[in-house]
Amino acid sequence: MTIDSAAFERYRRSPNTRTTLPRLFLGTGIVLFFWAAATVAVLVGGTYAFFAWQPAAAAPSGMQGFLASPLGTLTALVSFAGIWIGLSVAMRWVHGERLSALLGNSRQISWSGFLKGLIAVLITSFISEILLYLLQPQIARGPISLSSWLLFVIPIAALTMLQTSSEEVLFRGYLLRGLASRFKSPFIWALLPALLFTSLHWSASSSAAINACVLASIAAFALLLTLVVYATGNLGAALGAHLGNNLTGFLLISHQESYSSFALFNARPLEGPGWATSDAVLIALIGIACSLLTIVLLLHPRSPLKVAAELPDQASST
Repeated sequence: MTIDSAAFERYRRSPNTRTTLPRLFLGTGIVLFFWAAATVAVLVGGTYAFFAWQPAAAAPSGMQGFLASPLGTLTALVSFAGIWIGLSVAMRWVHGERLSALLGNSRQISWSGFLKGLIAVLITSFISEILLYLLQPQIARGPISLSSWLLFVIPIAALTMLQTSSEEVLFRGYLLRGLASRFKSPFIWALLPALLFTSLHWSASSSAAINACVLASIAAFALLLTLVVYATGNLGAALGAHLGNNLTGFLLISHQESYSSFALFNARPLEGPGWATSDAVLIALIGIACSLLTIVLLLHPRSPLKVAAELPDQASST
């Protein structure tokens, strides 16, 4: 299975001369500022609403209880709008480019790639959940009723798209494209954004072993997302894959206490006690294996879900 680099070479050469390292650092700082500002704003507003509407329930649980509530989940997802705002400001005023330049060679999302990435990850997520169930068959029906779940499916899917798309455009778009335009080595343009993305998933409430297994799984997933961008020169497949991964956890089977409000089923939370080191190793292996399977589904020449490269002649004619 070989990957033609022609599409990515065009993508990495697309930034203008104003994409220098100092400007890339400045732009990243602007994005982080707006992300932090949006997070503080929605957290303050959401916490106020939570305590004002149900003071009796909120008093003993505090901030952790708020973040685990439906309002807390919605608040956390809305905060990612700050990344989009920051990227818009950075691209226009720091780099003098349109935000759409980050999406791919055609400057628009490849919807066929998006759909294939979504389907591929939904398939491998189903396999992953079966394996995780065999490892730990502790799944309970979530607190949300089916009618409420149906009511929130579309809003949660839209907010999840907001979250995952902002992360993809930042890590696989802005940072990857900007670094690749300055450095030839993938140890810089691929590894650095992947490490930053992976580090954001560290959980202070989880054990060291579980944190290690989660980070290993996230790193494998980041490799998958980077590879499909490299193969296609477009963020479409990465956007679909990331959305499929998060939708599974938010709406179907949750493995986290903080994002379980809208899930139909709750598995044993990874933040909880009692996980053995052997469990953590198996969880990591399941995550890595499913990411590798997703790569095969999206990049193998004989796969019906193989994503197409956005070649230079195709991009210019779009």
